[in-house]
Amino acid sequence: MTHTPGDTPGREPALADTQRAHWQRTYTANPGMYGELPSAPAAYAAGAFAAARAHDVLELGAGHGRDALHFARAGFRVLATDFSPTGLEQLSAAAAGQGLADRLSIVTHDVRDPLPLPDASVDAVFAHMLLCMALSTDEITALVAEVRRVLRPGGTFVYTVRHTGDAHYGAGTGHGDDIWEHGGFAVHFFPRELVDALAEGWHLTDVHPFEEGELPRRLWRITQETPR
Repeated sequence: MTHTPGDTPGREPALADTQRAHWQRTYTANPGMYGELPSAPAAYAAGAFAAARAHDVLELGAGHGRDALHFARAGFRVLATDFSPTGLEQLSAAAAGQGLADRLSIVTHDVRDPLPLPDASVDAVFAHMLLCMALSTDEITALVAEVRRVLRPGGTFVYTVRHTGDAHYGAGTGHGDDIWEHGGFAVHFFPRELVDALAEGWHLTDVHPFEEGELPRRLWRITQETPR
């Protein structure tokens, strides 16, 4: 189920593929770079997924897996995807070391490609700062449509994005489409209109502002559900 980035006709892959290589180098140089504790959005999502009686969770952009491991420890069956094999190798080793290998599987996958899952096959999807990577608005829209496709009726999607109120918005190298590169990392900063557009046809239940990191980064945590 592994997809090779850059194999879709008509794609303009340069920036996203450069970012993939940058993340590979970053994970190699900084194993477990985000630590072992789950992110605050993942802790929230685990509660939301449990309240919705979810069993199967898909995490997009899992990296080295601190959040995927948290979901597995909470009792969910987890499929973790990322475009960095290096990050996923670290996740696989951590899962084995924590006795969670039977609850967690991994797939190397570029979210610019269709998700490698059947229709209506998972109960919940989580993505922490994945949608605000070096993806165009069209690619983000296509990805959210894919998330809806793989979610079961009443399924929950929790994602976080940096927004246009962030200190790095407008700083560094601009790539158009609200994408700005700073310190080697390219970010698509979300205006609120994009959040609302991505929620069309869903039940948008929460848009929660929060801060994270040293800047601090300014983000939204969005929760939306597929109709039953």
